[in-house]
Amino acid sequence: MGGVPASRLTQFVIGNKTAKFPVQLSLVTKEKCQLRHNALESARISANKSLEKFIGSANYRLQIRVYPHIVIRENKQATGAGADRVSQGMRRAYGKPVGTAARVKVNQILMTLDTSEQYLVPAREALRKAGMKLSAPCVINVEKGAELLH
Repeated sequence: MGGVPASRLTQFVIGNKTAKFPVQLSLVTKEKCQLRHNALESARISANKSLEKFIGSANYRLQIRVYPHIVIRENKQATGAGADRVSQGMRRAYGKPVGTAARVKVNQILMTLDTSEQYLVPAREALRKAGMKLSAPCVINVEKGAELLH
């Protein structure tokens, strides 16, 4: 294969890693799809920036629950003048590795966010912003202890 490209997603757990929080929010996908590593990193950055601004880094723990391990390949096509003489078309079109993706199923948890009950509104908004960065439609589930709220 020639090697696996490095993933942009490097941190999977951010925030307060030791504290126990009573409320857990989950970003859950509604469709089966592949999420590229740069989209997951963009969602993580978006959520983290919003959470640090409104909550503070000691009052939450954000965890990415999927890992991009599927290698994506691309058959680059030459463009411009004389491209038909340079390009090979579909001959030996397996492609070069350009990135990685996480294959997700329906109702799979993408991110979990643990926080306190007083920060529920900004936490839900942060996960909503993270869901906007992903190609699949997502829903946010909220759990307090053992009960499930929507």
